[in-house]
Amino acid sequence: MNPSDLWKLAWKGLTRRPVRTLLTALGITVAVASMVVFLSLGEGIRKVFTAELGGIGPDVQVSLSGLTQGFAPQPNLPQSVVGDLQKLSGELGITSVTPVVMTVRGSLDVTQSAVLYGLPAAQGVGAVFPNTPAARGRSLTPADEGQGVAVVGAKAAQNLHLGLGSVLNLNRRSRVKVVGVLAPKSGLVDSFIFLPLTTLQRAEGAQGRVSLVALKLANPRNARLVADTVSKRLNVEAQTQSDFLSFVDRALRISDAVRFGISLIALIVGGLAVANTVMMGVFERTREFGTLRAIGARPGFVRGLVLSESLLLALAGGVGGLILGLGGIAAVNAYTQQLAGIDAAALTPRLTLLALGISLLLGLLSGLLPARAASRLGITDALGRV
Repeated sequence: MNPSDLWKLAWKGLTRRPVRTLLTALGITVAVASMVVFLSLGEGIRKVFTAELGGIGPDVQVSLSGLTQGFAPQPNLPQSVVGDLQKLSGELGITSVTPVVMTVRGSLDVTQSAVLYGLPAAQGVGAVFPNTPAARGRSLTPADEGQGVAVVGAKAAQNLHLGLGSVLNLNRRSRVKVVGVLAPKSGLVDSFIFLPLTTLQRAEGAQGRVSLVALKLANPRNARLVADTVSKRLNVEAQTQSDFLSFVDRALRISDAVRFGISLIALIVGGLAVANTVMMGVFERTREFGTLRAIGARPGFVRGLVLSESLLLALAGGVGGLILGLGGIAAVNAYTQQLAGIDAAALTPRLTLLALGISLLLGLLSGLLPARAASRLGITDALGRV
């Protein structure tokens, strides 16, 4: 018998038990879809950081403890470091030195959370994030230093229901008035609330301290050399954009492994369902296998027939899982677009191939035992069973 006969018989064997086949394929579909959605989060966030941080933000970021405190370090860096960096500006080609205080305005409702970003009002938002004009009102001006004013990103304004003249409570002691709303720029900047440096320092009780110092360079290609020099001379941590992206990538790889481990449980359950369905089919079709053997089919053909059924089941579940996963990804992105203006999940070619590959591997492994049992059936015994 040729290979086409093998696949035709496999398909016929599956469609003979449509309800059982459908339920088994559905189990694999759900397992693969959960894996696709979980892993797509890492792919999407990786794309967001690569695309959005590649062209915005400082060329070099100076802090006391680097990336160990995450994306919003506590203001623990003495502000005197700013003067030390300004003294090195001519030698290292630093065009701007911007002290920054960062803190997170948290809430049980994530849509009400935002990043507070304090920087010198005289330098303005453009000192760190260029090309961020105000869509309504104005940006920060030198006269705003120390005043209770704020310029809000587009997504933060939407989520917090802020407009020109709105009052925002930073904490129980401090409040600021919104004087400007920025035009939509990127998912990250749009969630920031920008304040004069001393205003946020006073609100946080961090006078004389900053979270980090952002450096812009005349030649960004020298960022690695500048970061190394600053670290050695001032005994601080200095990272480039590449360092930050590498840190994000490492963190996402760890989270990918955790999410894949969680998905693996569902995949194993799906594999057991395939093995159970195929094994039951073997026991129900012993006479059929005996007839095939009697008309000349070799044990290898019978084994291949059972494996083909298992692979077809897994392939159908894998394709269904990708389709269902796309729906899940769309739902996740609809939520994160509303929350922060970003697509947090993405189905990449790498993830597509991984999902299909794991589905087929699952089908192959699940069919090995039933295929072995079918190929070892004796002709006389198989035909003699009722």
